[in-house]
Amino acid sequence: MAEAFSSLVDAFKNVGVSRAYGAPVQLDGEELIPVALVSFGFGGGSAPASEDAPAGSGGGGGGFVLPLGVYARSRGGRVVFRPNPVAVLLGLAPVVCAVGLMLRAVSLRGLLHGRR
Repeated sequence: MAEAFSSLVDAFKNVGVSRAYGAPVQLDGEELIPVALVSFGFGGGSAPASEDAPAGSGGGGGGFVLPLGVYARSRGGRVVFRPNPVAVLLGLAPVVCAVGLMLRAVSLRGLLHGRR
C-alpha cells in the first residue's frame, strides 16, 4: 500500500500552477494562454485482518478541469483575459440561485407581516 501511495504522490507532485495555465497556443497568428480551474483528490486506506474479515486495502481518486478562458493580446498590445462564456454561466448559477432565494425570503416575510 505504501508503494502505491508513494507512486501517486510522485505522479501528482508537479501539479499546480502549471496545470492551471496551459502552454501558449498559436491560433490564427495570435498567441493564447489557456487558463483553467483544476481540482483533484485521491485517498486510500487499509484494514488489518480480523476474525470476521480478511485484510483489505483500496483507494481511488478523481478530479475535474473547468476551462475559464484565455490570456491574449488586445489590439492595443495589452494582455487581456477573455473569459469562457460557459464557465461564466456556470460560475454565476450559484449567485443567481442565492439572490433568488433571498428575494423569495424577503417577499415571504413581507407577506407574513402584511406588507406588499
